[in-house]
Amino acid sequence: MKQKLKIILIPFLVVMSGCSYQGNLAPDDSDPYEKSNRGFFEFNEKLDEAILEPIADTYDVVVPEVAQTGFINFVKNAESPINIVNLFLQGRPIDSLESLLNFSINSTIGILGIFDPASKMGLKTYDEDFGQTLGIWGFKDGSYWMTPVLGPFTTRHSVGDIIDNLFNPLTYIDNGASRYGIKILDKIQERSDLSPLEDELYGSYDPYQYLRDSYLDNRKFKLKNGQVDEVEDFDEIDFEDF
Repeated sequence: MKQKLKIILIPFLVVMSGCSYQGNLAPDDSDPYEKSNRGFFEFNEKLDEAILEPIADTYDVVVPEVAQTGFINFVKNAESPINIVNLFLQGRPIDSLESLLNFSINSTIGILGIFDPASKMGLKTYDEDFGQTLGIWGFKDGSYWMTPVLGPFTTRHSVGDIIDNLFNPLTYIDNGASRYGIKILDKIQERSDLSPLEDELYGSYDPYQYLRDSYLDNRKFKLKNGQVDEVEDFDEIDFEDF
């Protein structure tokens, strides 16, 4: 379970690196825009160093762990309709109903998802997106893209992300300040959670390639619903324990 968690966290390592590219590696067919992608990667590195990392470090010091956990639970619960819809579209109606029940319990008894009584009741949680659904339907990944601030995507994942936003309740919060405030805080929380993995990226020969390959392997991992046969190369990576 710990190995799966580590692999799942990898693709969000978009703005962390202290190493520069040290040589020309073989081109990857999935990355036809590598030159521009590397430029955006370098931009993200500088943005992280100047702004995101200091903010995340301050956030860790100021915000108690219990409050961080409550916020993570809240966002995860708010995004449950994305799981519910995609599980159904993937032909998994029982899992979709379980996710709906999880959402209903946590939204009420769990006070808008701040607490997670559904897990204590034995209900599973899911992490599905429309990019995965498109993959199950037979659509290919398409090209790899590195985007400013938002990080890595494939063509299929980017299309799926747009559709998923339609089913995210946070998208429809009337108050703009609240809506964007929650999204910004969510990104700060993500950056804070990834701090333990910085050393691995810092120590890689080519951080850009490391991130790209990790992201693409992670998308395969998610498409196979946690089967790790496609990412067995990660056995050689000694990640820090959480």
